[in-house]
Amino acid sequence: MAADIWTFYNGFKEALGDGTIDLDTDTLNVALFLSTSNAQTVTQLTFASLTNELVAAGYTAAGQAVAGLTWGQTAGVATLDFNDILWTFAAGATFRTAVLYSVTAAPNDLIAFSLLDNSPADIVIGAGNVFTLQLDPLGSFTLSG
Repeated sequence: MAADIWTFYNGFKEALGDGTIDLDTDTLNVALFLSTSNAQTVTQLTFASLTNELVAAGYTAAGQAVAGLTWGQTAGVATLDFNDILWTFAAGATFRTAVLYSVTAAPNDLIAFSLLDNSPADIVIGAGNVFTLQLDPLGSFTLSG
């Protein structure tokens, strides 16, 4: 199983440009969504517009805050990175998509999504098991010319 690259929501491009989202200072969350969600629709703008978020023991609604956030530029390539995120599912869980969004930018503006198994297939985690959203060591995504 391999995850897709992060795909930017259309509104993120404007929000980044006009300063609505500041990747240096905003609090960002990652949330998980079912295969029946509209989370993979690039025209969605806000977290509240998304449907069918995961409901499972060990998962908190609205996802988990990212830690270790860094946003910087080297040799003309800007890179966002953050620590891997872990969820321990007490009773198991099935989901398909991860969504990155700004909690700071009202009303929780969307940044990007990733299909967690690009075959595509659901991720199925057994009871008591941990799911780790492990990012590329070079960063979760980059912006370049």
